[in-house]
Amino acid sequence: MSEITELSRLDLIVGMLKTNTSASIAEIAQACRVSQMTIRRDLQKLVESGQVIRIPGGARIEYWRGAERSFQERLEKMSNAKRQIGAAAAALVADGESVVLDSGTTTLYIARELRARRDVVVFTFSLAVLEELASAEGIRVELTGGVYRPSSHDLIGHAVAKSLASVYASTVIFGAASISFTHGVMVHDPDTQHELLRAGKRKVLVVDSSKIGVEATYRLCGIENCDLIVTDRGISPEHLVRLRQITAVQVAE
Repeated sequence: MSEITELSRLDLIVGMLKTNTSASIAEIAQACRVSQMTIRRDLQKLVESGQVIRIPGGARIEYWRGAERSFQERLEKMSNAKRQIGAAAAALVADGESVVLDSGTTTLYIARELRARRDVVVFTFSLAVLEELASAEGIRVELTGGVYRPSSHDLIGHAVAKSLASVYASTVIFGAASISFTHGVMVHDPDTQHELLRAGKRKVLVVDSSKIGVEATYRLCGIENCDLIVTDRGISPEHLVRLRQITAVQVAE
């Protein structure tokens, strides 16, 4: 029997833990026909993507997988990769352009890089982005309406959708909880604004490598609906090849 791919192996591990709640590294390695060292690396990726929890000698499924983590906790996760992605994505926005920024933690790093731009209009429902750009002289921030959500320090609700419906910016930059090669771009948040994807000409997805090849709770869009995906150097060669067969991918340096 040939060795299964990393992507299939991660899916198999998650499925195994969903069925059995928990499993030892030895049990998972035997089921996947790979070494225990390989399984340890796989589990680390699944831990970083929020799908499993490590326990002594193995792992168990993350029961609260769809729940919101605190904004600060999510901001600190994969911070170096997000910083690199933020710089690369911000470089796509030229002086005089308009951009819609999502409320994810990666987009906050983008906002920090945009502070030096001139005559740029930023549309957002993220109060974190607003605070970051409030003192930037060359940036005009237009905040949507909505109901405040403390866990993500942003606005949600119909007022956000109504505001975004009247916007058509040069670029929309948005984040996601995962990229699944089966289900597409996915999120954990049922309040995710689908109108975001219609609020600009160019759609740029920013996502760190730990979120690629795994699944979240809700489908946001197809991978092919993204004009560009910006990720970090941690992306596996297999995932990079598969994504580039679907759309353009930029690996941030």
